[in-house]
Amino acid sequence: MKNKKWIYQLLGLTFLIGLAGCGGGAPKVDWKLEISGDVANSMILSYQDLVGMDQLDLTEIMMEKSTGEDEITSWSGVDLFAVMDQAGAGEFVSITAYAVDGYAIEISAGELDNAIIALKDNGEWIAEVTPDKGPIRLVTPETPGNRWVFQLVEIQVNQ
Repeated sequence: MKNKKWIYQLLGLTFLIGLAGCGGGAPKVDWKLEISGDVANSMILSYQDLVGMDQLDLTEIMMEKSTGEDEITSWSGVDLFAVMDQAGAGEFVSITAYAVDGYAIEISAGELDNAIIALKDNGEWIAEVTPDKGPIRLVTPETPGNRWVFQLVEIQVNQ
């Protein structure tokens, strides 16, 4: 009888470990992010690729709004410079970030400190809580909030 209990505990533990490896409850989203421009390896990353990468938490970040009151927010996502390194960006002058609706903004490399490709806003998946602003968002804490690109589809690296 003790052996059966031990086997059930082992099976339960295996099941829980399996669940932990499934993206931590990330939503199933069909979204692609292209990394292009002056890079050694142009890339297209799926939402699931981004979920599977190391996540960086930015806590208590001031979001300077162009209208309304500024907000203190927390974000989680992939370190932008980790993605740039993976693409072989090397030294670059700026990026141009493109949204799905065609909006584009150039951001200098100096303004990208602590920048992330955010998947979560205050601990919640952007895709679930604000789908019209997600599923991913470029968060650049060194710039005003109106320069944070939501519904990000491409990052072009500029030399």
